[in-house]
Amino acid sequence: MIDDPPLLAIRRGFARPDREAMARLGAAPTGNLADALGGRAAMRPVIKPVVSARQRFAGVALTCFCGPGDNLAVMGALSIAEPGDVIVAAADGFADAAICGDVVAGIARNRGVAAFVTDGAVRDLDGLDQVGLPVFAASVTPDSCARSGPGTVGLPVVCGGVTVHPGDIVVGDRDGVVVIPAARIAEALEALARVQEAEAAILAEVAAGLAEPLAIAALAARNLIRSLD
Repeated sequence: MIDDPPLLAIRRGFARPDREAMARLGAAPTGNLADALGGRAAMRPVIKPVVSARQRFAGVALTCFCGPGDNLAVMGALSIAEPGDVIVAAADGFADAAICGDVVAGIARNRGVAAFVTDGAVRDLDGLDQVGLPVFAASVTPDSCARSGPGTVGLPVVCGGVTVHPGDIVVGDRDGVVVIPAARIAEALEALARVQEAEAAILAEVAAGLAEPLAIAALAARNLIRSLD
């Protein structure tokens, strides 16, 4: 006979990234960060900001797995959240019950949480605007959830198609949410410098009047375009 699992499993001890690395990566647009990680670092595009006041954040992932229509694990995450944490709440993409509203967001703000991210649903948009915490979600519904578990806090989750470990860096803006794995922070920092240098150069050319995509010009120079007219 298999024993019933505990209603809530909480792992409190996990490494947090270096503050300097956090600051450098957290200041970059999500597009630059995604490019620095090979163009594949973002959660599914359905996860977007739902609060009008603040639509950018950066912080350290505090993961929780809620399962569909339940937010006991969110309560567990709130109980151990530290300033600068981003609560990443995996809900199996369940969109028919909100796992966060203005009360949850208000408690998170009071603990210094940087943002709340979920592949599930939230509610109380007017209240969330008042709270001011960045909230990113896949959907919005007035319906409420249960609080019965089971759930986990501080263990790896899959949210928006991306595996997130506690201690990863999470950055969000109007484009979406990017996850920088803790094991790839050094790689991301090195690549980010190259990405931003290249982007600055091309933006300068655009500002100076560039009117043809460089990729097309390069193909034409190598005689790799065939004209059909």
